[in-house]
Amino acid sequence: MNLMERKEYMNFLERNKERQIIKVVTGARRSGKSTLFLMFQNKLLKEGVKKEQIQTINFEDIAFEELLEYHALYRYIEERLLPNKWNYIFLDEIQHVPNFEKAVDSLFIKNKVDIYITGSNAYFMSGELATLLSGRFVELRILPFSFQEFCVAYKNNIERFTLSELYEKYINESSFPYALQLKGNQQDIFEYLSGIYHTVLLKDIMTRMRINDPKMLESVIKYVFANIGNLMSSRKIANAMTSQGRKIDGKTIERYIEGLLDSFLLYSADRFDIKSKELLKFNPKYYVVDPALRFLLVGKKGRDTGHILENVIYLELLRRGYQVYVGSDTEGEVDFVAQNTKGLNYFQVSETTLSPETLERELKPLKKIRDFYPKILLTLDEVNSEADYEGIRKVNALKWLLDF
Repeated sequence: MNLMERKEYMNFLERNKERQIIKVVTGARRSGKSTLFLMFQNKLLKEGVKKEQIQTINFEDIAFEELLEYHALYRYIEERLLPNKWNYIFLDEIQHVPNFEKAVDSLFIKNKVDIYITGSNAYFMSGELATLLSGRFVELRILPFSFQEFCVAYKNNIERFTLSELYEKYINESSFPYALQLKGNQQDIFEYLSGIYHTVLLKDIMTRMRINDPKMLESVIKYVFANIGNLMSSRKIANAMTSQGRKIDGKTIERYIEGLLDSFLLYSADRFDIKSKELLKFNPKYYVVDPALRFLLVGKKGRDTGHILENVIYLELLRRGYQVYVGSDTEGEVDFVAQNTKGLNYFQVSETTLSPETLERELKPLKKIRDFYPKILLTLDEVNSEADYEGIRKVNALKWLLDF
């Protein structure tokens, strides 16, 4: 199998190679973290690094079960370090090792030890680790394939499709890298996604958070997945559960959402007051890591293609390095306020704006913004797909997704 080089992620590892800093790669299970490490190790070997200089441990492999105790882990690695040479240490799914940060910190202070770690749950980067290793690590958050990566992979293996056909495949057949090998077989794809989902549910949420009501947790997950792109609160979700005969309080909902966010199955976008340029810490929107995973849980009836497109755009903005918020204003909502070191960008997302009424509704909140940051309207329209409305650029969303 040919591995796709994920250039932005590889560049991160290359930029930080042999720097006195720990490289932390986080992201959902099966999003490509281990493959990224494998590709980087192959590159090191091609550059003349010897196999003996590279140590790789995957803590989900039973072969390394004895190293789940941090003293044993430290001794195992320390005994194999080569003197006067760079040693590259790759620790995969390290969240399984209690107090692993103590072993990592002890290795970190040694000369010519270059450390790379991955985790599939954001929780492992909180608490003691953040305190102990503060200022000594850089984090790369990895996502499944972008639409651009998906198109490259698909066109390399199968006959060519139109952009619209590729987009349909992207949202239906999953953006998780391995799913491409399943060649569009929906049953195989759903079985694969079901495996990811239930592993995350059991290992990363229920066990860690000691949740003893899996049916309620799954009901909450399905509700949130079904309502991506809508403003939500714990009270609203609790009321929805109560109306279905499942009583639950807001604090429990908040714990469940925290577990989903930590597992990287779910992402949140806080609200941003456009006039005051301040964050509003209530009623965020949520987006799922992969649209096909949403289909697995809630089905495709009335699949809300507008919000699915919004979900895809949100994840792409994260890939491009933006902090992403929901724009709030008395004149209406702006789907995304994307912020980076250069300033703000405003994005409105709509499946189509071919009707004059829809176009005016989508443009109205953008027109009311008085600053001079870029304003972009993204749609799936193939006719009249590009235009300029008083400085607001209308762009075809699929071409925008490829233009990076």
